[in-house]
Amino acid sequence: MKTSYRAALAVPAVSLAAMLAMALPASAASDSGSNEAKLAPVALNDADGSGVAMTTVKDDVLTVTFTAEGLLPDNPHAAHIHFGAEARHECPAASDDKDGSGTLNTTEGGPAYGDIVVSLTKTGDTSPRSGLAVDRFDTAKGGKISYQRGSIKVSHEVGEAIIAGKSVVVIHGVDHNGDGKYDGDTKSDLDPSLPTEATDPALCGVLAVSQMSAMPSGGAQTGSGSTAGVQDTGLLAAGGLAMAAGAVLVLRRRRDVVPAQQVGQHVDRTADDR
Repeated sequence: MKTSYRAALAVPAVSLAAMLAMALPASAASDSGSNEAKLAPVALNDADGSGVAMTTVKDDVLTVTFTAEGLLPDNPHAAHIHFGAEARHECPAASDDKDGSGTLNTTEGGPAYGDIVVSLTKTGDTSPRSGLAVDRFDTAKGGKISYQRGSIKVSHEVGEAIIAGKSVVVIHGVDHNGDGKYDGDTKSDLDPSLPTEATDPALCGVLAVSQMSAMPSGGAQTGSGSTAGVQDTGLLAAGGLAMAAGAVLVLRRRRDVVPAQQVGQHVDRTADDR
């Protein structure tokens, strides 16, 4: 009878384990995630804007949205996602001004945020090759940009870097001399045919892991409890039902055992009376 009891008790444990195995991998997947960045002025560069950027990555396909204001009005602004394995994964600081010019160009910001890995163009190619495709970047009408683009295919390395919070959004284009246009004698470190104002970084933000990434579907994130982060609470409920059913089975079998033993004892007493 001990064997039957143990077998009955194993039923709910196996069922619950199966349910959990189905529910948990979705929340532990490493090939998808959401990130967001608060865009702030780059040190030394005379920008006075702000913004927010958000990304989602799933199976190396990227969706990006960002809004920004306080940019040089009615001028195009190149925007990119930057990443470098050896970079600091942050926005540049005043100490990155290596030539002592009092401003930061794109190359000087490189040790902080890395190379261009995604060009946030409106149409066409989004690779680093389009990093200076001025005609395909947004123009800041009234100093504002609202950008959205999906179905951007990225390499697995870039997708992992974004998900891990190691990439940086940079919006370029500043007005050092305050005359309302890109000009000046200093040429761009990226393209000598352009003034440095056209390509110097203006706003920057690290794409940190979004708190929404860990939120269970169908409910608000609580940050506590044994089911935090589980994607399908219905599977857990089913596991609980399986456990309850197993317990009922155990009780029934125990009730069945007692009468059988009593019958055996009654038969023995009857035989003795005879």
